[in-house]
Amino acid sequence: MKIATFNINGIRSRIDALLTWLEREAPDIVCLQELKATDAQFPAAAIENAGYGALWHGQASWNGVAILAKGSQPILSRRGLPGFENDTHSRYIEAAVHGLLIGCLYLPNGNPQPGPKFDYKLEWFERFNAHAAALLKSGHPVVLAGDYNVVPTDEDIYNTRSWLKDALLQPESRAAYARLLAQGWTDALRKKYPEERIYTFWDYFRQHWQTNSGLRIDHILLSKDLAPKLQDAGVDKWVRGEPHASDHAPTWVVLKESRGRKKASEA
Repeated sequence: MKIATFNINGIRSRIDALLTWLEREAPDIVCLQELKATDAQFPAAAIENAGYGALWHGQASWNGVAILAKGSQPILSRRGLPGFENDTHSRYIEAAVHGLLIGCLYLPNGNPQPGPKFDYKLEWFERFNAHAAALLKSGHPVVLAGDYNVVPTDEDIYNTRSWLKDALLQPESRAAYARLLAQGWTDALRKKYPEERIYTFWDYFRQHWQTNSGLRIDHILLSKDLAPKLQDAGVDKWVRGEPHASDHAPTWVVLKESRGRKKASEA
């Protein structure tokens, strides 16, 4: 089973790119972030025609998350984080898909820091970590996939020099991510490639894509029972090289199928 996360950076303007990627790579489950579209503006018909069921949590102009399932309809578990009901940002959606519980997140960027945006980032992170701990204790097979807006270590960025003041690299951000992993989650991409520099994001400035000056901020975390099923992981870098591309590339994992469960294409 192939599970992917992709910050689309505007689903209405990049729907063709999304459909091309879905057709070429055929992931079974997709977590999308930064839809920048209201619920009514979400291109549900186009995604359905591509063979995917979808759930989404939209917001005008900013944020927004969605979960897609090949040949199936995701079953909604929750929209938003528990205990954070007054949050006006659409940043989290959770659903049961193909026998898994999938949490799709778009963690706050936090810039500029210090300031209220960074305070919000840290508060959101703590709420998310608390929910993640509860999910882990539930015993369900869980995948937490999305744009975490955290560069975990200096090995996850081309060079720290221009980013030292950025919220993505602050000690508080990294410490929150480390506490999340310490619960027992496996960072799938880093597990598969423990020594390699792998990037998922290249901003639009200073030829960063052309020079492979990237950051790893899109992560897929696996619960303890799923970690042994990890077969492969990677980044579809070709998507970032397409015209009018998102500044992120899809990040994915392949998990060994449980016995008795057919692939979506066979169902």
